[in-house]
Amino acid sequence: MQTGAGVSSKEVFPLLLLIGFNLTAADWPRFRGPNGSGVGEEANLPAEFGPERNVAWKVAVPFGRSSPVVVAGRIFLTANEGENLLTLAYDAATGRPLWRRELKRPRTQTVFRANDPASSTPAADARGVYVFFPDFGLISYSHEGEERWRHPLGPFENFYGMSTAPVVDGGLLLLLCDQARGSYLLALDKDSGRARWKRDRPASGEGWSVPIVQGDQVIAIGSTRIDSYHLSTGEPRWWIAHASQGSMGSPVVHNGSVLVTTSGSDQPWMPSFAASLAKLDKDGDKRISLAEFKEDKDWFEHFGWMDSNHDKLLDAAEWEAARSMGLGDYGAVSIPLDGKGQLPKSAVKWRVKRSLPYVPSPLLYGGVFYMVKDGGIVTSLDPATGAVLKQGRAAPGEYFASPVAADGKIYLASVEGKITTLKAGAQWQPLGTGDLGEECYATPAISGDRLFVRTRGTLYAFRNKP
Repeated sequence: MQTGAGVSSKEVFPLLLLIGFNLTAADWPRFRGPNGSGVGEEANLPAEFGPERNVAWKVAVPFGRSSPVVVAGRIFLTANEGENLLTLAYDAATGRPLWRRELKRPRTQTVFRANDPASSTPAADARGVYVFFPDFGLISYSHEGEERWRHPLGPFENFYGMSTAPVVDGGLLLLLCDQARGSYLLALDKDSGRARWKRDRPASGEGWSVPIVQGDQVIAIGSTRIDSYHLSTGEPRWWIAHASQGSMGSPVVHNGSVLVTTSGSDQPWMPSFAASLAKLDKDGDKRISLAEFKEDKDWFEHFGWMDSNHDKLLDAAEWEAARSMGLGDYGAVSIPLDGKGQLPKSAVKWRVKRSLPYVPSPLLYGGVFYMVKDGGIVTSLDPATGAVLKQGRAAPGEYFASPVAADGKIYLASVEGKITTLKAGAQWQPLGTGDLGEECYATPAISGDRLFVRTRGTLYAFRNKP
């Protein structure tokens, strides 16, 4: 089998097998399912959960923060064990392991403790599964686990690690690679792994979002702006300045507009450099060393993010760059999709700057726009006007997973492993909460009559029991 960069292996599917693997409405083929919407079409889904409640099956899995995807009755996951980067396949009906592929990582980049080498969710389609590991690059397998191609990438310069995910649309595989320097959006031929186009994103900076595709537009959230590109060529269509404390999640689309949420602040979130020098600069050199910064107990572990030139010293420019992160026009916004070039601030139809999520993506379901903030604060908005419909504390906890919805229900998974179900609607109502007793970073997947949830060491399939 040929495994050079961007070189396809021979076709491994006979025609009848390809027909059998056509995507269906029940598939959940990428991060947050169909086009990153977080919405499934399934019915008869459970409202209550627990380690033994409404469990169709459960299976032990290696650790990783990536979310499950479901295509053609198979679940695909990534994980890591030591130096091995793992791609795993399970039978969606029974949980039976189908195959496991190991890739020894050629490098090891130290990243922030809230990330790991297998945090990127795979994508899958009728031909195969597509996996991104920051310590290697992209690799594609068939549904049977045969390697199709590999396309090495990196190393990347992102202190908190890369948390993007591949996206398949038509014949293209898209990957957004935002980092401290050298950010880009990449499109490969999904069947050969060969590069089709690459678009540099010099103004983006570090980011952790996943793009969506709407018609011929690829919409990507960056740390300082929102960009739209032509899907076929990567040429820019429009962009608008938009502040964030680090781009996260994915946007959603409503009636010709893209809806985006980013967290930010109206005032600097850090003290001034002068005030910090007075407190921390013990040797009087007008800089703050790593040793001096240790006295800041709250932010010591973030020193590497602020130290952009990696000299173990923070000067005024580095401090102010970090201090200004998220300042400006942030929030939940609605932006028309038909713009061209740089859009003015007036192009924003509406903006909401309260109760914003940090990591989780927003959700548009049944004509209502939902946001979930740490602490379990759920806000429902009118997607046409931004008017707040309801706000309340539904499920206390910290949230990395994004909300998903189907069957008139919304599902929230907290880091603490509590799964909360809401009755969807402008005046949403809690339906039930279950505690899985294990950390949960992954966004659940919905397929058939089942909700698939990945915790630190377990993959669950939940369904209503007869």
